[in-house]
Amino acid sequence: MKSVRIHATGGPEVLRYEEAPTPVQGEGQALVRLRAIGVNFIDIYHRSGQYTLTLPAIIGQEGAGVVESVGPGVTEVKPGDRIAYSNVPASYAEFAAVPAWRCVSVPAPVGFEQAAAAMLQGMTAHYLSHTTYPLTRGETALIHAAAGGVGALLVQMAKRRGARVIGTVSTEEKAKIAREAGADEVINYTRMDFESEVKRLTDGHGVHVVFDSVGKDTFEKSLNCLTLRGMLVLFGQTSGRVPPVDPTLLNTQGSLFLTRPSLHHYTHTRQELLQHASEVLGWVASGALRLRVDRTFPLEQAAEAHAYLQSRTALGKVLLIP
Repeated sequence: MKSVRIHATGGPEVLRYEEAPTPVQGEGQALVRLRAIGVNFIDIYHRSGQYTLTLPAIIGQEGAGVVESVGPGVTEVKPGDRIAYSNVPASYAEFAAVPAWRCVSVPAPVGFEQAAAAMLQGMTAHYLSHTTYPLTRGETALIHAAAGGVGALLVQMAKRRGARVIGTVSTEEKAKIAREAGADEVINYTRMDFESEVKRLTDGHGVHVVFDSVGKDTFEKSLNCLTLRGMLVLFGQTSGRVPPVDPTLLNTQGSLFLTRPSLHHYTHTRQELLQHASEVLGWVASGALRLRVDRTFPLEQAAEAHAYLQSRTALGKVLLIP
């Protein structure tokens, strides 16, 4: 089969489009012919060596397609089923062997591109707003990168829960996308200081929660934006890792909470997985959740897809098509 592998870590140029053995499903696994593959920042972290992989490796963790065959003991899916998955290695390929319990049925109205776009980013937005910090009506949330793949979905979900949403973006084009997603206030951080703007917009009180996927560049000011006993949810690090933090800081700034969650730990069981995925895909099927697929690339152009995503100019989901 065709695949994209890395034999060494580095820039997008280390991504090689090449033949690899077609996987054989083992016990409890399904062999999936992939129709759409999600490109995410965690793929960049794996490619660059920020997160360690055993090399050579096919990268990628998200896809949608059709079940070709199943191994012994599989009861969750059958050949011919349309499924999607995330948090399973080696998705940059024509086929993937996927633990059957991680396969989620794709509703009939949802296409493969939509399904691949919804899984990792949609479930991330869902667990952040429904489990990590279950937003309630009347609360205020600050969402960084509010026009991004996760950000725009998180804005929509926060509004569904009745929260007031302040989003940060880097361009006027992205500001328009954040507003269309439902953000009540949008701050262009290249033109104004988001900390002082948040304080102004909240009459000095701050926000109940900050959802921060940026990391190093925003961390300190994100903490400063929180109200008493507020929570900083750090779920990404597109600008780099946050330096070590003295926990005393959380006390002196108002008994704050800090968490660094990951989707893997919030979909640890099939029940948890279906809880998040079924609602997200159901909203997509009904039109209640609007996905934005920015660009699709052929699988052989994975390097170009990485460069595009890493440029931080993407206005939605980036996909690879085998």
